[in-house]
Amino acid sequence: MWASEMAQRPFIKMHGLGNDFIVFDARSQPLTLSAAQVRALADRRTGIGCDQLIIIEPSDIATARARFWNCDGAEVAACGNGSRAVAAVLGGAATIETGGGLLAASADTGGATVDMGAPRFGWQDVPLAFAMDTDRLPLAWDGLAEPGAVSVGNPHVVFFVDDPDAVDLATLGPRIEHDPVFPERVNVGVAAMRGRSAMKLRVWERGAGLTRACGTGAVAAVAAAQRRGLADANVSVDLPGGRLAIHRDAQGHLHMAGPAVVSFTGCVDPEQYQ
Repeated sequence: MWASEMAQRPFIKMHGLGNDFIVFDARSQPLTLSAAQVRALADRRTGIGCDQLIIIEPSDIATARARFWNCDGAEVAACGNGSRAVAAVLGGAATIETGGGLLAASADTGGATVDMGAPRFGWQDVPLAFAMDTDRLPLAWDGLAEPGAVSVGNPHVVFFVDDPDAVDLATLGPRIEHDPVFPERVNVGVAAMRGRSAMKLRVWERGAGLTRACGTGAVAAVAAAQRRGLADANVSVDLPGGRLAIHRDAQGHLHMAGPAVVSFTGCVDPEQYQ
């Protein structure tokens, strides 16, 4: 039986450099989804398909609140490319309340810039299971060694390598993500500097796997590189899906600029996805 017209909810399918999202604007009509519904909607064969699902809600402290779920159904505090998508939906200058903090954003034609705040390097902030040097973790996985660890609203480790494409991230990514040293799991980046103002990066995203782009991954990688003295204040980051621009301001905040594109719009009955 076809779902009734009243049960249909509008959605926007968006992407930032191929990192794709289902976006529900629930500011005027609340929407609650279970983890099973998120997984079903995110399925690329039987659902709409996405890396992350986003619900935009009202906020008492910002233009809107954004909530993010990975395609495995787990809610996460932050999503960089997703924050640009939210900024594009809101339009113009806006503030976005997220689980990772309050973000300032500005949308323009075809994209947005988001102030992701200052990176946090404390081992409790990442978080790690116990205290250690987050600039160079004394850890290794099959040749990947001494990553930097950082929180940019969600946890990341960044390995600096000669060639990110030569790393078997599909195999190593899930092993590192689920290592007990990371109690909330972790996003895994492999980066190579190309001078002081350019970086090549691939990311295994916690709960989503290999994606074409990861906004928080780019911010985290630049933060780790700047901490080690490898990068200047402005860095262009090349990911499989395209390029992001990261800028560190005088207050130490990292600003991420890049595209946010509407692929298509439609309507769906979430109750049909369980």
